[in-house]
Amino acid sequence: MESSKSLLETFNRDGYAVISSFLTEEECQTLKAACGRIMEEMNPEEHSSHVFHVGEKATKSRDDYFLTSGDKIRFFFEPDAVDETGKLLVPKDISVNKIGHALAWIDPAFKKVTFSQKVAKVCRTLGLEDPRLVQSMYIFKNPGIGQKVNTHQDSTFLYVQPTSSLLGFWFALEDASEENGCLYFVPGSQNRQPINRFVRNSDPVGGNPTVMRGEELNVPMSDFKAAPVTKGSLVLIHGNVIHRSEKNSSAKSRHAYTFHLVDFSNAVYSPENWLQPTKELPFPPIYANLVE
Repeated sequence: MESSKSLLETFNRDGYAVISSFLTEEECQTLKAACGRIMEEMNPEEHSSHVFHVGEKATKSRDDYFLTSGDKIRFFFEPDAVDETGKLLVPKDISVNKIGHALAWIDPAFKKVTFSQKVAKVCRTLGLEDPRLVQSMYIFKNPGIGQKVNTHQDSTFLYVQPTSSLLGFWFALEDASEENGCLYFVPGSQNRQPINRFVRNSDPVGGNPTVMRGEELNVPMSDFKAAPVTKGSLVLIHGNVIHRSEKNSSAKSRHAYTFHLVDFSNAVYSPENWLQPTKELPFPPIYANLVE
């Protein structure tokens, strides 16, 4: 692992930083096996009508199943994996786009990694005084159908003030290359405040439960820099840094585990955000729940 000083310098300069070999081979396999078990136990008939869209269909797909997933383990399917009735068009094990949004609290394998001493060490290196878990997801990026993720800032979806209090942890459970949909960043763009907000609709009667407010984020592809990483790497992502990933048109999957933290020592979490803490799962603090 690079020195704390070097890590902090890279993160502050670029808005993201890569720590190679953060997870061991065993930890990567344990998380993949845990996800495999969760997928095996999932009944598609109970979940497959819930598709994860990008682009103009995204807001319309955000129903109560999505809005109430913050304290649960739920499944969001690839658009190309199901028909209009929710019937699977591909094998179950490659049909899901992502699982969210409380994996890190509910499943022991994901909890062990998320609330580990080495995650806490990174938080302290970056100066987080009271980091709390907001959401966690398993991203499949399955071969052939793993859809692209449009240009965005995480602060658009999980808005806090100051926006620098939001931090993403993204773990490559398999090699991520330009071929199979690695992350792309605009280095230094963490200095731009979000120009749009994905929020709950205050008047959803007869309309969508969520709305995108503000201008569309348009950034030339020439501004992006690919961030290919090897299995076990951790990518740290500032809440404001602009990033994206392309569709996986290859024959290789690109599994990743990711979660977001907010440093509540000086942050105000917007009550308009789609994801809100619940009585069953208030945002749990990292330092008070370490499992090692």
